[in-house]
Amino acid sequence: MCGRTACTLDPEEVSRASRYRNRHGQRRQPRWRDGDADKYRPSYNKSPQSFSPVLLSQRHFDKDASVDECVVAAMRWGLIPSWFREDDPRKMQYSTNNCRSESLLDKKSYKDPFLKGQRCVILADGFYEWRRQGKEKQPFFIYFPQSQRPQTLKRSESETDKWTGWRLLTIAGLFDCWKPPGGEEPIYTYTVITVDASPNLQNIHDRMPAVLDGEADVRRWLDFGEVKSSDALKLLQPTNILTFHPVSSLVNNSRNNSPECLQPVDPQAKKEPKPTASSKMMMSWLKDSSSSKRKEPSICDATTREQQPKAKEDLKSSGTLENWLKSASKKARID
Repeated sequence: MCGRTACTLDPEEVSRASRYRNRHGQRRQPRWRDGDADKYRPSYNKSPQSFSPVLLSQRHFDKDASVDECVVAAMRWGLIPSWFREDDPRKMQYSTNNCRSESLLDKKSYKDPFLKGQRCVILADGFYEWRRQGKEKQPFFIYFPQSQRPQTLKRSESETDKWTGWRLLTIAGLFDCWKPPGGEEPIYTYTVITVDASPNLQNIHDRMPAVLDGEADVRRWLDFGEVKSSDALKLLQPTNILTFHPVSSLVNNSRNNSPECLQPVDPQAKKEPKPTASSKMMMSWLKDSSSSKRKEPSICDATTREQQPKAKEDLKSSGTLENWLKSASKKARID
């Protein structure tokens, strides 16, 4: 399963970090769908019902657009089927946060959008999962390994330059558009597709998100015009390249939204552990990040913006990852 993620980049960085290649191999930087950049809030601890950045074909919003032209949208986690007729999504009798790949075609809530080509890619720094240890559960943060020390691009550099910051996870998902019966604004929502856990994650949990590894897989998943549903299903496989580290139980409470949620810890020892090359790499990029546009996360990534604190003084855990890392003294081993 997947019940918590993190995405700490600001809207501009999300757009740059999610560059893709179209059918002709040309690199493109997706723009945000009109107004959606304001709906998204960076967060160290995203839970269902919050808004996340999602990459999908522009054709879903503009029938004249090419299918392989992509756009970033802010969608709410927890799919609401288009055919749902109640006036309040909270009246749904079942959870749609996750969708098992094996039964995707057995349930109308997922089968309909899948056959309509409503495939999307959820963008995240990584996701959290819990391993049961006796009566307790140890949380872990899981993400793509970074092959080299990333550095944020300078503003003076050309827009054609490749993004060399943190590599975002690209998770396969499905989305739908629900129109409230009262005539309010349509709501776009998504579900995370899950598969059996890869060998290196099985000791944490038996399920994992269906991660798309590489631009080719991302393009094929999103290109519903060229890639048939039967072929798209073949892309939903366990990914055995993810890395992870244990984190504090602070992340257990979805209201906790601070850099400490990502801080590596050693659950077996109270003394300060030695950092490894992988942990140094992760911390180094976040520490050196100098974006002036990164939004401050709220203490709670709520369902609606009205539920979020509006003033910086209300943010008990204000400050970006790089600010926290400058003062952090504890580092832990990455498994």
